[in-house]
Amino acid sequence: MMKIVVAHSNDPDSLSAVKEIIQQSTDSLQGNNPQAGILFAAIDFDHSLILENINQAFPGIELIGGTTDGEISSLLEFQQDSITLMLFCSDEIEIFAGVGYQVSHNPITATQEAVQKAKAKSTTEPQLCLTHPESLTTSGVSILDGLKLALGEKFPIFGGLAADQSVYQNTHQFFKTEVLSDAVPILLFCGQVLFSHGVASGWLPIGKTSQVTKVDKNIVYEIDGKPALEFYRHYLGQLPPSMEYPLAVFTHDKTSFYLRAPIAYDEQLGSVTFFADIPEQASINMAEAGKSDILAASQASFMTAFKNYPGTEPAGVLFFSCVARRQLLGTQAQQEYLNTKNISNKYLPSCGFYCNGEISPIKPTGETHFHNETFVTLILGTH
Repeated sequence: MMKIVVAHSNDPDSLSAVKEIIQQSTDSLQGNNPQAGILFAAIDFDHSLILENINQAFPGIELIGGTTDGEISSLLEFQQDSITLMLFCSDEIEIFAGVGYQVSHNPITATQEAVQKAKAKSTTEPQLCLTHPESLTTSGVSILDGLKLALGEKFPIFGGLAADQSVYQNTHQFFKTEVLSDAVPILLFCGQVLFSHGVASGWLPIGKTSQVTKVDKNIVYEIDGKPALEFYRHYLGQLPPSMEYPLAVFTHDKTSFYLRAPIAYDEQLGSVTFFADIPEQASINMAEAGKSDILAASQASFMTAFKNYPGTEPAGVLFFSCVARRQLLGTQAQQEYLNTKNISNKYLPSCGFYCNGEISPIKPTGETHFHNETFVTLILGTH
């Protein structure tokens, strides 16, 4: 069996908050020892103090996590300025943490280091990777490419990039008792773990399909041989490119797509800068969504994961939602989690956060992609 427990505190005092989540966790564990955990915390806490206390309460726990732009749990639902902890217990699978440092210097070396550290402790084959890496010092796509190189092109990787409440100055990643920046912490689940996932955004492609003809990582200079800004002006007139109108970037099969949100533009160069890399020659469309479409996506994401769970008793759920979704939804952001709450007639411990980019395969089997403005659901269990 796998047992998953969740704790959540919105106490602004770091020591009081960590004592509360430790007490909640101990009560829910009912004598079980957690192997591993994942901690999501707002940026203003004393993270070292929190990690030290968790490690004292659960010595040697394989813990990762990082800072957020909002926290979600089945206990307190949507919060900001809180900490939430998910703990994993199982006598059937192994869960080990690894970390790579200075990921901006060399994403391949850092991700390989993280995977090797986690793999070195396991006796069975890894089946699933969770990660909560840096988002500001380097490209999330580069980090994901490094993980895919270390784990395999079609290895299932899930997670979200660390955030800092939309200040975009400095995020933190957690590894055991270490508070880091520019790092990539991972959890590897090894053995007979069961899982399913769902991915939805609410945005749909509109207009004709075009092609990216000149790009440098996340800066698109030309679409269909014309300035990228001209592409946006065709649809938006004089309105500037904004996260309300991301690009739908199609995968190799030309049916699935992921989103790329614009964050800046250059009037002189005619270029548009996006929150993550876009491949050269990629097929793209403008995408649009209303608030009701964005909200409906969280329910669609959860339903897809719930229907596809390969066992009969899921143990818990992780959610990764984009900071852009929270900003666009405003006070309705709390509805994202509520939309998932009553789909199952059984209580499922749930935990998640708002992040600077989401990591997940689009389909049940297939390549993992880096997403913007997307809601990812991951259901875990062993039965």
